[in-house]
Amino acid sequence: MTEGRVESSPEVVEPAAAPPPPDLPQGGWVDLLGVRYWHCRTAEGGDLYLTPHGVPFARQLQPENWFERRWFRTHRVRLHGTSTVYRVPTRPSAGRQLQLVVKWSRVGEDVPGDTLSVQRFINAEFNSPFEEFALLMELRQGRYGPPGYRVRTQKPLAIYVPPERMRRWETGRSESKIAAKLAQHPGVELDILRQYVLVYEWVKGVDLVEALSRADLPEQERDRILSAMTGLAIHELALKGFRMADMKPAHIIVRPGPDGSLKKDKSGQVIYALVDHELLVRTPEHEEAVRHSHRIHYLEHMARRFEAPRAGDLPPHLHAVRILGVDYIYGRAESTGGRLWVAGKDPDLFNYFLPERWRRTPRESLSPYSQVYRTRTKDNINLVWRVSRLGDVPDYSDAGDRLEAIREQGFNSPFEEFALAYELNRLGFRTVFLRAIYMTGRKVQRRGPVDLRRYERLADLRTPDGEPLLLPDHEYISIWGFWNGADKLIVGHRGPPTRGLDAEAAALEGIISEDTMADLVYTARTRLRRLGFEHLYLKPHHLLVSVNERRTLVCGANGQPEIRLCNFELLRRIPDGEPGAERGVHRAPAVRW
Repeated sequence: MTEGRVESSPEVVEPAAAPPPPDLPQGGWVDLLGVRYWHCRTAEGGDLYLTPHGVPFARQLQPENWFERRWFRTHRVRLHGTSTVYRVPTRPSAGRQLQLVVKWSRVGEDVPGDTLSVQRFINAEFNSPFEEFALLMELRQGRYGPPGYRVRTQKPLAIYVPPERMRRWETGRSESKIAAKLAQHPGVELDILRQYVLVYEWVKGVDLVEALSRADLPEQERDRILSAMTGLAIHELALKGFRMADMKPAHIIVRPGPDGSLKKDKSGQVIYALVDHELLVRTPEHEEAVRHSHRIHYLEHMARRFEAPRAGDLPPHLHAVRILGVDYIYGRAESTGGRLWVAGKDPDLFNYFLPERWRRTPRESLSPYSQVYRTRTKDNINLVWRVSRLGDVPDYSDAGDRLEAIREQGFNSPFEEFALAYELNRLGFRTVFLRAIYMTGRKVQRRGPVDLRRYERLADLRTPDGEPLLLPDHEYISIWGFWNGADKLIVGHRGPPTRGLDAEAAALEGIISEDTMADLVYTARTRLRRLGFEHLYLKPHHLLVSVNERRTLVCGANGQPEIRLCNFELLRRIPDGEPGAERGVHRAPAVRW
């Protein structure tokens, strides 16, 4: 991307920020992926996220001061590059005018082959808007690597999300590619029909290619400088723990003097700044260090997530809520327009479950029967996510005379599943670990029969925003901890390795017999009933067992195999007085659903 042609001596150093305005537009602070934004709704109904660099210029960055159709079309200058990017001035406001670089996010699109012309990263993908700003802010802080280096960049000011929803053909993406994206990541994509506009401060100068084309230099010397400067930028980026999949001379902004020479600092090095960060990533070494740090932080906080909340107020964009007996931290997933409930009382865990952290990471299907996937998040956390079948009508051909009772029960909502799992763990029946519930921002159109009873039954439950807890035209995804076979392995266990797998898989691998598999199901069903619960469609693949290195089941102190329940779709509390409930045993207290 070429950042314009400026005849006067350009400035790469960042201008001093104006003091914060006393009258910020109505909104509130939100923390996303480590970056604090002032989020406000714009006059035309869009969303504006101002970074700390953008807050002092909140008035100038209001869309009517740069994005208004006539102004934008009249004053914009298209910049070179494969992306849609412009230079545009703001309208003068409060005695100040800014020069902006405005770029449309390409998240979800395929990276063009010619974009990877210098460094070949086969798996490169465009950052989401919030990922791009988070990585850039981290790079600008420069905490990683030697302290003597500073990589100059554009200053990120704001992310603007216009209110209009485009039609699919207007996005520039083919129907087949959109369908493939949605099929690959059901319900967890960014809102594919909304635009995400990244706003940067203009870096005065010209790109390296343009600067050298003005200089009276032999072609061989120009090629040498292009290669040397590109290599220097790659090297210094790597020292600070980053790389660009599309590093090229056009992304290097320099300061040519009147004689065509490039301005240098006191050490004799050419002064430059980098632009275009949609393919900015951490180096493998830095990524590993960050992931390790995040994982340690995550495990420490996860172990105490249901304890009393820490002192101090919650961030203004988060809310502590209690739903069906389970505590959550609730907030919006700003990148998708979705909603997120993180189990527990710790707000520090919220960012780990934002869809950006797990929606595009490689996944492994865990079930041929439903949409259940295992993934390792960008924070090095193993999770299992399941697309809820809430609202679907159960249709099991092998249910026999149980099918009527199953349909009468209907699939639980994720909140009911979490409440049941939480209660079972409290009573000593182990389950997989409940982590978070995500509601997609994208609306869906249901096919086939729809069971609305759950939505009606829980209609009184609302979010802090005043919306119904359950919306029929959105998908819900429950997120669970991935059980690796033994609780003690979760935090630094040094004993013999074990692995977790479901009872059906254990039988298929010959680890247990079919008789043992049937016994495990019978044992689980009996224990559940003694506690006042019943699973109307309990199957071997709903039970997890732990297998040691000798390919035998790990047993508890009572000599019985340790099992965990991992499916709660058709789990219910046995109503008082219903035949089959045993007497003289502990019963779970009734909870109003």
